[in-house]
Amino acid sequence: MTRLHDLYANEGQSPWLDNLRRDWIHDGHLAELVGSGIRGVTSNPTIFAKAISGEDDYDEQFRSLIQSMTVEQAYWELVITDIVDALAVLRPVYDESGGTDGFVSLEVAPALAHDTDATVRSARSLHERIASPNLLVKVPATAECVESIRQLIAEGRSINVTLIFGLERYDAVIEAYISGLEAYAAGGASDLSKVASVASFFVSRVDTEIDHRLETLAGGAGSNGEVLALRGRAAVAQAQEAYVHFERAFRGPRWEALAAKGAQVQRPLWASTSTKNPAYNDLLYVDSLIGPHTVNTMPDGTVDAFVDHGTVARTVDADQAGAAATLKQLADAGIDLADVAVVLEDEGVHSFAKSFDELLQSLTDKAATFEKDGTN
Repeated sequence: MTRLHDLYANEGQSPWLDNLRRDWIHDGHLAELVGSGIRGVTSNPTIFAKAISGEDDYDEQFRSLIQSMTVEQAYWELVITDIVDALAVLRPVYDESGGTDGFVSLEVAPALAHDTDATVRSARSLHERIASPNLLVKVPATAECVESIRQLIAEGRSINVTLIFGLERYDAVIEAYISGLEAYAAGGASDLSKVASVASFFVSRVDTEIDHRLETLAGGAGSNGEVLALRGRAAVAQAQEAYVHFERAFRGPRWEALAAKGAQVQRPLWASTSTKNPAYNDLLYVDSLIGPHTVNTMPDGTVDAFVDHGTVARTVDADQAGAAATLKQLADAGIDLADVAVVLEDEGVHSFAKSFDELLQSLTDKAATFEKDGTN
């Protein structure tokens, strides 16, 4: 037993792995991580870019694929192969948990982030190509894709809502989930238990952006101490406030009507949980956000750190008044959290799109090399 097992058994939080590599699937390392207490896997275009560009494990399959398809089509085949294999590794967790854990997430193409209808079509296609109940298709929480989320849930599809950076958008995502379930039930579905969703609330990037703004407001790192004292506090406070919103939304008559038909809550998932500032505790975004009905998806280094010295205790709602006070202090200091969310959303979409485009270019170059060498 590890601290990861204790995290789930004692506090109701599911630890997921924010990484996926083909060699880990094949050499048994992913299965070892699941045995150590990991209960799900998330991926994104940046993760796949690192994996595919950094390993030769994909060359044989890619060489075969490009004989009959485009580079982009080949990319999706490479990715889907890994996802299908990872789904098989996690399937026992899904079955043992009654369909509440054991998920693997695959993201729609980043270029679709502002196209409602194309996102619906893409997510639908991925669910149909990968007919596994423990697949979560990741859809960004852009203004345009909130409606995509509602439509997909209304079709009974399981969705990981990603790139949430602010409370207002989080509320919209919750509403999309609940109204989507209501539409699914109205369409004749009597059992809602197979529809799963997580709402991925990004954490560390919030502190990175706000710390920079606080230093600017303070006139530099050595100036206004009261303002600078707020550094490193915004992300946790906002995530803890998000948990308040979660608890408020998933109670009362409206939700109980859905729960009576088997509906699962849409769990908050804490994402971007590795500490970017070396001056901060390496588990700042894990130890501070532990509570029931939540997920924390961690890169492997953060998983190792938590197993080594993490604290298993309910913290996400231990000081709700303190979290609210911190958010007020930030607003009083001149931090516009809504603007921060907009900036980070734009950066997140751009970052994933950049990784996707760079990977396609890398694969295009590799295909040309194969052709030149006569090996395709």
